[in-house]
Amino acid sequence: MGLFSFLTQELAIDLGTANTLIIHKDKVVVDEPSIIALEKATGNVIAIGKEAMQMFGKENEGIKTIRPLKDGVIADFQAAEHMIRGMIKMINQKQRWISPQLKMVICIPSGITEVEKRAVKDSAERSGAKEVYLIHEPMAAAVGIGIDVVQPQGNMIIDIGGGTTEIAIIALGGIVCDESIRVAGDEFNLDIVEFMRREHNLLIGERTAEKIKIHIGSALQELDNPPEDYPVFGRDLMTGIPKQIMVSYSEVARSLDKSVMKIEEAILRALEQSPPELSADILANGIWLTGGGALLRGLDKRISAKTKLRISIAEDPLRAVVRGTGIALRNIGKFKFLMTA
Repeated sequence: MGLFSFLTQELAIDLGTANTLIIHKDKVVVDEPSIIALEKATGNVIAIGKEAMQMFGKENEGIKTIRPLKDGVIADFQAAEHMIRGMIKMINQKQRWISPQLKMVICIPSGITEVEKRAVKDSAERSGAKEVYLIHEPMAAAVGIGIDVVQPQGNMIIDIGGGTTEIAIIALGGIVCDESIRVAGDEFNLDIVEFMRREHNLLIGERTAEKIKIHIGSALQELDNPPEDYPVFGRDLMTGIPKQIMVSYSEVARSLDKSVMKIEEAILRALEQSPPELSADILANGIWLTGGGALLRGLDKRISAKTKLRISIAEDPLRAVVRGTGIALRNIGKFKFLMTA
């Protein structure tokens, strides 16, 4: 460590569609929903993260909530900048007497375009970063799981986040073939909203759909240890009156079926592109699941039945990507070849 190393703050950031995580000094110091609340008249920031999420769907005419990322990429440039800046302030609350220079490693979807990469980098730089490196999510997830990515050994990673599902076959420190589809947690929520409207004439919001997914979400209609039915509150579309119904996990599994099928098809496409030598490695090593979508009940069994391969869920799948980003930041000399500056 240099004499003035305290003047540089190193941050590993998983800038996700649903949640943003930041690692500083090997600790997750920020784990907040990727959402910001603004005052409509002035554009001033009212709340960021959990506070803004509590306002989501409940705004009055003077407040608007924005999710700056859509499908894994920045959709609202200015809101993203405010959000990143606000989350960095959460870390630096006790150090306001000095503004350290920021060095960031940010993970990005593998299917991102050059324009979208530029947007991520510009947002980070305008938030105060002096050095910005980008690393692909499947590669960061592999490092976070503990895979030695530089070995001549094929490994398959499926990272199911909020906006995208990233599927990649990795060997020799690079992505050999990948599939990135915009079907993930947010799409699951919309499926549940649509199902409740169609089957129960009940209008619910995305936050309620998220709660349903967490409590009783399933990829299979028959589970060995099924969760109990879950009470759902919404507005009756026939009468306009608020009401409560009980929903079972098998109903949620039916609502998610089409989206899960799209993920299965993308996995099969990635396997079809795989060179034969790497196919042999994947048969031996199996497939790793990371991201919040990995927690969907029965998803590992369903993918295993479809591919006839062993499926392993990463330990703490929600943080695998940011953990890998943090390792890459800590060993930037070793992993620099994985990043784009």
